[in-house]
Amino acid sequence: MQMLARNPAAAYRRVALEARVEASGSADLTRICLEEACAALGQALIALDRASPPPSEALNRAQTIMLWLAQSVASEHPLRDSLKAFYGGLAAQVGANILQPRAAELERIRSDIMDLLRAAG
Repeated sequence: MQMLARNPAAAYRRVALEARVEASGSADLTRICLEEACAALGQALIALDRASPPPSEALNRAQTIMLWLAQSVASEHPLRDSLKAFYGGLAAQVGANILQPRAAELERIRSDIMDLLRAAG
């Protein structure tokens, strides 16, 4: 309960995400993950713009999501190798920004994810 009192916005996001995951089918999980990665990168960019606190928590979240996506591409998916490389590459790029975040690079990564979401419809 103490965690809820410390950061009610994070608690709300967590509950909302859990509800979306529970209500979704397997096809929607990738979209949810990509949207969450975009949101985490957006939070990191806001933190960078405000110069405090450091955006490492949001970047860790984005990186974890991208790593999970890279590892969870179905073996029978026709674009499996390409998707694993894409998600893994983005995870590596996010990871490279955890200690020394660069806003322009984070914007580009976020834009790449948003392009993928738009292409998926």
